[in-house]
Amino acid sequence: MVTLLSKDDLFLFNAGKHCRLYRHLGAHVQPDGDATYFAVWAPNARAVCVIGDWNGWRAGQAQLAPREQSGIWEGVVPGVGAGMRYKYAITTDSGLVIEKADPFAARCEAPPNTASIIWASSHVWHDAAWMQQRGARQHRQQPISIYEVHLGSWQREQGAMLGYRELGERLALHANNLGFTHVELLPVMEHPFYGSWGYQVTGYFAPTARYGTPDDFAAMVDILHQRGIGVILDFVPAHFPTDAHALGDFDGTHLFEHADPRRGFHPDWTSYIFNYARHEVRSFLTSSAMSWLDRFHIDGLRVDGVASMLYRDYSRKPGEWVPNEDGSNHDRDAISWLQDFNTAVYREYPDVQTYAEESTSWAGVSRPVESGGLGFGFKWDMGWMHDTLKYLSHPPIFRQYHHDEITFRAVYAEHENFVVPLSHDEVVHGKGSLASKMPGDEWQKLANLRLLFGYQWMVPGKKLLFMGSELGTWREWQHEEQLDWAVSHQPLHAGLISWLHDLNTAYRAHPALHLRDVEPDGFRWLVPDDRNASVLAFLRYADASVQPILVAINFTPVPRFDYRIGVPAPGRWVEILNSDADMYGGSNVGNLGGIVTDTVPCREFATSVRVTLPPLGMVVLVHMANEDGDDEGVPEFEIEDHRTAVVT
Repeated sequence: MVTLLSKDDLFLFNAGKHCRLYRHLGAHVQPDGDATYFAVWAPNARAVCVIGDWNGWRAGQAQLAPREQSGIWEGVVPGVGAGMRYKYAITTDSGLVIEKADPFAARCEAPPNTASIIWASSHVWHDAAWMQQRGARQHRQQPISIYEVHLGSWQREQGAMLGYRELGERLALHANNLGFTHVELLPVMEHPFYGSWGYQVTGYFAPTARYGTPDDFAAMVDILHQRGIGVILDFVPAHFPTDAHALGDFDGTHLFEHADPRRGFHPDWTSYIFNYARHEVRSFLTSSAMSWLDRFHIDGLRVDGVASMLYRDYSRKPGEWVPNEDGSNHDRDAISWLQDFNTAVYREYPDVQTYAEESTSWAGVSRPVESGGLGFGFKWDMGWMHDTLKYLSHPPIFRQYHHDEITFRAVYAEHENFVVPLSHDEVVHGKGSLASKMPGDEWQKLANLRLLFGYQWMVPGKKLLFMGSELGTWREWQHEEQLDWAVSHQPLHAGLISWLHDLNTAYRAHPALHLRDVEPDGFRWLVPDDRNASVLAFLRYADASVQPILVAINFTPVPRFDYRIGVPAPGRWVEILNSDADMYGGSNVGNLGGIVTDTVPCREFATSVRVTLPPLGMVVLVHMANEDGDDEGVPEFEIEDHRTAVVT
């Protein structure tokens, strides 16, 4: 009998250690193209057969046979090839026949249809140059600037969604124009409910058919890579939907999920929770992650909902959860799977990164597994996002009373390898757009938004921005509509786009802004405590060969002239960025290109500078060793007017 499952495969699968099950389970066209091998895990079924286009969807034909004691049913169906639709007809222990989509399907029908489709890829990759250098470009010491995208609502044509290939071309142009290094895609795994934004996954191995075929998706990634843009995918192993065709009650029993709803049902998302203690489920999830890295050259996986996986009592009241034997609330099964997942990813692909969306104070999320950590490459700093947005939502006159909200992050900034995000979660469900959160009139709102982006780009941590925020749109994100691209032609909004481009350019050009993002000596406060003036100032460092960078921020609309800041080195400080420049829509208050230190002591320093701080503005200066105005040694980067350099 033809089989794709060796005894080693069966052992690893049942032991929870198989990381490439997609090569063995699912539907695989045979070399002659005139038959297809099927294999599915259904250990509690009485019988399993394949139904599809070729047999009128009638159960009883195309029977599969059980493989030893593995729980897997397998067989070859003649006359069946690529492009045909199919499902499994599973006879449960009670005699009920249920129809299920293939958990390992490489392609699915476009929703609302739910059949799986036999797929054989023919894509030829052209991204060898990117793949050879991506490890160096994604290292923790490199600039990583991420543009977060929901494909269905980024851009449309006359209301219709674009396909993967067209999206790839347009996204590459837009990301390059703005200077982003990566795009991050909200989940593209197949999902029946579009309104879930992809976070209710039914096809863990298949790109959604809404935008094209798996080869179309591969082509989009290929295009982005050829343009120098990395691709990060959202991955959702925390829960899955209850749709009848999907994983729930797969063989008539709770196979993928816990049987006890106190562990197996998520109250917030009304979805099932994976049984991380079951070895075969662990193999399934790890294999899903690996399939995207193997088949689609994905550069990073951002794991959604990590906090919900770590705690048994997450979002549950007393009596609604099952504690460990010692009464504790940590989900040790989920924790060990996360560690296994990260170990497998970095073992197979040391040049990719994993990212955790984890909203609690769990220690060691981005620390190595061998040191007791979860093993992620990076953790989203949700605290920074919430605190910073809360602070900036206050009218400037009241910010002096909330100064700790903007400085607290420095207390824990060195504890993890952080990404500082402004994500989709902050611009939905009535929260409003980033621009609309800012206080004041239109000018002040966009000045505050420039200030927010500037602060985000200058503090330690990799950067993430959700689509549309760069445009300064007034309405919150609507997944059924495209972004409000027309606003980008208005002068103040166009200035915001230019500002973001120049932030990205400076961030990439100056090692002091990224080389020591995850090290405590990459940051030093100069003015952390001037709450009365709502002013912050700090230094960013790289190493002895790189000049430090001074960042000074004024969170009020009152210009601060001759504001004295102590600095550790004498000489000239060249102004390389000013959020109040007229090309960004500002009032053009600044430092005329730079300032020179004098010998007036300030705080712990023997020398200091007198800086002009623009209203609701930020200035960024790089240190020079001499005082004669020679800017030799300042990394060159082009400051341009990019107000029309967007895809429209």
